[in-house]
Amino acid sequence: MSRFAGALATTLAILAAFAATAAAHQGDARYRSVLRGVDPAASGLRVEVLNYDDRFELDNRTGKTVTIYGYEREPYARIGADGTVAVNRNSTAYYLNDERYANVPVPAAVREHPRAAPAWVVQDRTGRFEWHDHRMHYMVRGVAPQVRDQSLRTKIFDYAVPIAVGDDRAAITGTLWWVGPQDDSSFPIAAVVALIALVLLLGGAVVVVRRRRREGGGDVGSGDPAAGGSGSSSGDPAAAAGSSRREAW
Repeated sequence: MSRFAGALATTLAILAAFAATAAAHQGDARYRSVLRGVDPAASGLRVEVLNYDDRFELDNRTGKTVTIYGYEREPYARIGADGTVAVNRNSTAYYLNDERYANVPVPAAVREHPRAAPAWVVQDRTGRFEWHDHRMHYMVRGVAPQVRDQSLRTKIFDYAVPIAVGDDRAAITGTLWWVGPQDDSSFPIAAVVALIALVLLLGGAVVVVRRRRREGGGDVGSGDPAAGGSGSSSGDPAAAAGSSRREAW
C-alpha cells in the first residue's frame, strides 16, 4: 500500500505541475495575435502563432542561423542552419518568458547586464523553436482600454519582434486584435486532472478493501473453529502457505 500511496502522490504532483504550466501558457481567446509575416521575407523561414496570442513557433529551413532578440535587444535564442536550437541564459527574456505576465524573478546579474556575453544552452536539434513573447499579447489581465464595444473587433496594437537571418536584420510583424468573448472549447485540463485523481483514489480504495478482506479471511480461517478452521495446529501445509502469503502482502 505504501508503494501505491507513493505512486499516487508522484502522479498527482506531476499532474499539478502540468496543469500549472498549462495555465501559465493559456492564450486569451478574446484576443488574436495575427501575423503579417517576416519583414523582409526570408525563403525557408516559417513563423506561426499558437493558441490565440500565446506563443510563436519558428521553423528555420533557410540554411542560415536565425537569431531572435529579447526585450533589451539582446540575443535571446538562435536556431542554427544545422537545426541546433539554443537559448541564452544571460537574456532577461529567458526568464520573463516563463510566465504570461512576466511575474518571475530575473537574476540580478542578468537584470543589471542584459547584454552580457551570451550563455547558450542547447534545447534540441529540430530546427523549430516555440517561445512565449510578451510583445504579441496584452500584458494586463482583462480588457484593453482600446476596446469601447466588446462585441466589435478592435485593433489593440501592432508589434515587431526583431530577428536576424544570417547577417540580415529582420522582424516578425503582426497585430493584436480584440475579437470579444468566445465559446471556450479548449481542452478541459482541470477536469481531466480531477478525473484522473479520482480514478487513482478509487483504485487505492479498492486495494485497501481487498487487503482488509484478505487479512480478515486469514484471521477467521486460522483461528475460528466455527468457520471451519482449526488454527495453525491443523498441520495443513496449504493453509500455512496461504497464511504466509497473506502476511507477506
